[in-house]
Amino acid sequence: MKAILKLIVSLTIICVAAAVSLSFVHQVTLKPIAYQKRMEKVRALKLVLPAYDNQPEKNVLKVQGENGKALEVNLAKKGGKLIAVAFRVVSHKGYGGNIDILMGVDITGKITGIEILSMSETPGLGARIEEPAFKKQFVGKTLENTKWAVKKDGGDIDQITGATISPRAVTGAVHRGLELFKKKILPALKTKGASQ
Repeated sequence: MKAILKLIVSLTIICVAAAVSLSFVHQVTLKPIAYQKRMEKVRALKLVLPAYDNQPEKNVLKVQGENGKALEVNLAKKGGKLIAVAFRVVSHKGYGGNIDILMGVDITGKITGIEILSMSETPGLGARIEEPAFKKQFVGKTLENTKWAVKKDGGDIDQITGATISPRAVTGAVHRGLELFKKKILPALKTKGASQ
């Protein structure tokens, strides 16, 4: 009986020590992790937006997005005037799962850039959606000047050889993003006076 009690006390002490250690490590790493996430977002915003002189990661407008969910729209300004916005869209149709995309759109509805934030596509095939050549083809596209499908399906977007599912997923998500911009974001900007 004494041996079992000794074992219980020893295990309790070890568990408490481990819990305290994990809690300490968690507290110590919170700020560096938050800083890294902020820097990743700043980097992605710089890639999808035209040159701005404000802090779009802090200048945010919340609008109702797809399925009634809140959507965070980052506002890029130059000389105090709104020039573009950036927001996330997600495709649930990727070959390896969800594809999370940050897209930049100027106030006329023209894409200024897209960046793949996360995805699980096949390396060497679908993962090539992260390559600059693929992403660059979306710049300058609008709802009106583009057939929103990959070329294999009669559209204007170049697919990737051997991997059509991933480019289709990105194309569909970006197209939905432009529709969201037109139907929800632009009216919210005008209502809130943010488009000035």
